[in-house]
Amino acid sequence: MSDRTAPLAIEELRLLVGSGEIDTVVLAFPDMQGRLQGKRFAAAFFLDEVVPHGTEGCNYLLAVDTDMNTVDGYAMSSWDRGYGDFAMHPDLATLRRVPWNESTAMVTADLAWSDGSPVAAAPRQILRRQLERLAEHGCTAHAGTELEFIVFKDTYEQAWDRGYRGLTPVNQYNVDYSVLGTGRIEPLLRRIRNEMAGAGLTVESAKGECNPGQHEIVFRYDEALVTCDQHAVYKTGAKEIAAQEGFALTFMAKFNEREGNSCHIHLSLRSTGDPGRSVMADEDGAMSPLMRHFLAGQLAALRDFSLLYAPNINSYKRFQPGSFAPTAVAWGADNRTCALRVVGHGQSLRFENRLPGGDVNPYLAVAGLVAAGLYGIEHGLELPEPCEGNAYTGAYDHVPTTLREAAGLWERSEIAAAAFGDEVVAHYANMARVELDSFDAAVTDWEIKRSFERL
Repeated sequence: MSDRTAPLAIEELRLLVGSGEIDTVVLAFPDMQGRLQGKRFAAAFFLDEVVPHGTEGCNYLLAVDTDMNTVDGYAMSSWDRGYGDFAMHPDLATLRRVPWNESTAMVTADLAWSDGSPVAAAPRQILRRQLERLAEHGCTAHAGTELEFIVFKDTYEQAWDRGYRGLTPVNQYNVDYSVLGTGRIEPLLRRIRNEMAGAGLTVESAKGECNPGQHEIVFRYDEALVTCDQHAVYKTGAKEIAAQEGFALTFMAKFNEREGNSCHIHLSLRSTGDPGRSVMADEDGAMSPLMRHFLAGQLAALRDFSLLYAPNINSYKRFQPGSFAPTAVAWGADNRTCALRVVGHGQSLRFENRLPGGDVNPYLAVAGLVAAGLYGIEHGLELPEPCEGNAYTGAYDHVPTTLREAAGLWERSEIAAAAFGDEVVAHYANMARVELDSFDAAVTDWEIKRSFERL
């Protein structure tokens, strides 16, 4: 990443700090859930000490549950190991302004142990490793993520106090592609778009979606690691901007029984020798042999890698027939009933994985897409015929229907072990196990409603 132009150059940051325009720098890394964790530094201290030396953070940050509880089962961090530190090194290619926080800049960190070796289970390192493997085949990956969210007129504090019940969505009906519907909250959407542009993201569009209050803002594709870094910044920033405006928004995969929040991921490959040339299209603009192998690998590994695309209990509530969320392990040309959809023409030819929801960790998901494609290339897998009809009713393998099923497939997967290594497989199998144990111990509203009086 050091050869890439940063949204904010370090020399420019020095000038802004010297003039008093920037006084705070956030150094953060993506955790297992894709959330940004880190510290806010006085800008002068960041320049003098953190840039040359890095900083430290407790290694329990990659060994806790969603509620930040310490849990058992992680080899890299535990009470027995003393919950020590890992080093956080700023990747200055990610340095950017944060327009929604006054006088603030942000930079993404890579994690390392005290001996300088990378933290293998860190999501950013997992993606880096797969991109390094891809480079050995003469390719680079470009990705785009399409995040949907639901906006409510309630604040986050009000939503918490109400147990997230009885919230008021900003739209009362389906506003899919409706200009009137997006106009209802254009001040919020406009602020998010403009301030993300100020943070170095390239905004494409905003549109309404199907669930009441549901919207989507799309950003231009970029190098895979850059896209994932931007995804994490956007997700954090959108929540902060919404809170500042008195709204709350959620990216959870399935908030209610209506349409869930998806995060379709588009992926394409280019030649390292000729960065502008797609290797997914042949001279006639059709799928190249490499793309066919790469796509065949997606199908072969999709069930095993579902934990990377759908990492939470709630993720699997999206996968319902006729919901525009996939249930079939199938591919098709511009066919939204399939898990994998091939779109674009010529140099823009690419595929879309439709499994991920808004709760996805983009680093893990894109790492899964790259690893699956490499499996197809390295084993010369042949691509089956496309689905040309309704994949929901076709005779295809089914995507996992629960986190428990997905975790079992991941933990037993020879493809995952070969691509990611035993340490990473065990680490994220434990993450799933922790969530399942917590859910199994919970008493839900559904149980109380059905059982309190009548049973």
